[in-house]
Amino acid sequence: MLELPTDLPADLAPLAWLIGVWEGTGVIDYPVGDERLQGEFTHRVSFSHDGGPFLNYAATATFTGDGSAQVPLVAESGFWRLSRTAGAVDAGPALLPPTEEAAARGVDDVEVLRQASGGFPLEVSLAHSDGTLELYIGEINGPRIDISSDAIVRGAGGKEYGAASRMYGLVDGHLLWAWDIAALGTPLRSHASARLAKV
Repeated sequence: MLELPTDLPADLAPLAWLIGVWEGTGVIDYPVGDERLQGEFTHRVSFSHDGGPFLNYAATATFTGDGSAQVPLVAESGFWRLSRTAGAVDAGPALLPPTEEAAARGVDDVEVLRQASGGFPLEVSLAHSDGTLELYIGEINGPRIDISSDAIVRGAGGKEYGAASRMYGLVDGHLLWAWDIAALGTPLRSHASARLAKV
């Protein structure tokens, strides 16, 4: 049974079902030139909150391939939040404090963000351990999330990586996700997917 926290800021209500630690396995299948990179991996994802209007996110993965060796894969961390216009009551940019005192946001403040589709606009910012940064935009609609890259930044020595999209869904108490990428000369296509259970 899925337990939802009751002490969340109103902005996190649509995201509440994600909170917790999820673990499981997945598969990678992606062509690079004449090769095809394939195999299995273990995956651990954590969504938490510290009282702000966003979720903290961290994920690690280990490639298990054919079972003969384990190779750590790129880790990622970041923030998930509903997309809304920042105002004088919000902190930032950088360490700048708000310039006006905020009233507590309630369900009505969040409801005005609901789109015609029934979902809420979502922003996800991720930093990868290889130096890549991603900004995704998309939508959370009940137990389904669809996001696509708006920007990808990588250092001069980083591998070519041009676009990405991800889909997450809560199915029978499991977090299922799929990640499509355009990288290393291959256009946008399926790259990895996993099924995770809450631990």
